[in-house]
Amino acid sequence: MAAVASVLFWAALTVIAYTYVGYPIRLALLSRLRRGHRTADVISAVDVIIAAYNEQDHIAQKLENTLALDYPANMLRIIVVTDGSTDATPDIVRRYAERGVILVHQLLRQGKTAALARALPHLQGEAILFTDANCALPAQTVRRMVRHLAEPKVGGVSGVKRVGQAGTSEGENLYWLYEGWLKTLDSRFGSVMGAPGEVWLARREAYRVPPPDILLDDFYASIEMVARGWRVVYEPEAWSLEPASPTLGAEWRRRVRNAAGGWQAVLRLTNIWRGGVRLLFQYLSHRVLRWMVVPLLLPLVLVTNLLLLPDPQYVWLLGAQMLFYGAGLAGWILVRKGRRAGLLAAPLAVCMFNAAALAGGWRYLRGRHTVLWSKVRP
Repeated sequence: MAAVASVLFWAALTVIAYTYVGYPIRLALLSRLRRGHRTADVISAVDVIIAAYNEQDHIAQKLENTLALDYPANMLRIIVVTDGSTDATPDIVRRYAERGVILVHQLLRQGKTAALARALPHLQGEAILFTDANCALPAQTVRRMVRHLAEPKVGGVSGVKRVGQAGTSEGENLYWLYEGWLKTLDSRFGSVMGAPGEVWLARREAYRVPPPDILLDDFYASIEMVARGWRVVYEPEAWSLEPASPTLGAEWRRRVRNAAGGWQAVLRLTNIWRGGVRLLFQYLSHRVLRWMVVPLLLPLVLVTNLLLLPDPQYVWLLGAQMLFYGAGLAGWILVRKGRRAGLLAAPLAVCMFNAAALAGGWRYLRGRHTVLWSKVRP
C-alpha cells in the first residue's frame, strides 16, 4: 500500500508542477526558436457584435465607449443582439439607431451562441470584434487587433480581461496576469489556447458559429479555428475592463459555470488532433491538464500524503499543503469580511479555481448546465 501511495503521490505532484511551472518554462524556451508573425497598420472593415441580455444598466455606456473607439467610422459597424431581454435594453439600443447602431432583437431567448448566429446575416466586414455589454475597451483596441490580420494565417486575435478593483478581484486579476503570460508564450510558439469573450477579434472567413448548446462560445470558436489550421495570436494592449464580482458567492458561481463550459468544450472538440503535434502539446498542457486533470490530482496528493505518514519527509510535505490551504481559507475569510486578501489572494485564487473546476465538471457530467446562464448577482 505504501509503495502504491508513494508512486501516486509523486506522479501527481510531478504533473501539477509541470502544469503550473514546467509547461511555461518549456514553452518559453521553445518559443525562442519561433519567428513572430507579420503585423502592419492596416484598416479593415470591422463588425462589432455585442450580445446583451437585460443590460439596461450598462448598455448605454457600452455603446458610447464603442462609438468612441479610434477607428474610421465608415469601417466600423455595431450590432447589438438583445434576444429575450425583458428590461429596457432594446429600447436604449434603438435610441442609437441614428448613430448607426443596429439592433437585432427577438422575444425568445435561446442563449448567447444562438444570439451570435442571428447576428451573422447583418455582417459586412472582413473581421468581427466580439465584446461583452458590461466591459469598456481602450480607444486603440480595434487598431491594435486588426494589425495582426496583415499575416494571412492569423484567423483570430485574443485580447485580455481586466477586472475593476475590489476585494473579489485580487485573485481574478492575478489569474489573468498569469494567463496573459501564458498567452504571450503560446502566441509566440503557435496559437493562444482560447480567447476571452470580453474582447477578441476573428477574421470573418475563419470564424464558425459554435453549436447552439456550447457554453463557452469564445473558447470553442477560437480553438476550433486553430484546429482548422488558423493561428490565434495575443494582443496584450487590447484589454477589456469590467466590474468585479460583488461577492465571493457570485464569483464562485461564475467560475463554476465557466468550468462546466470548459469541460464541455474539451470533451466536444474531438477534431483537435488534426491541428498537429504543436497544437496537441499546447492544448493538453495548457487546457486539459489545468482544467480537468490537476483539480483531480490535488485531492489525490493530499490523500496519498496522509497514507504515507508518519514518514518524516511526508510530514513536512503535508505541513506545506496544510499551510497553503490554510492561507487560501484565511484569504476567503478576509474577503468575506470585506477586507483585501493581499498576499493570500494567490492561494485563494488557486483553491477557488480548482474547486470550481471540480464542481463545474460534476455539473456538466450530470447534465445540469444550460446555455441560458443567469446573470451573476450578489
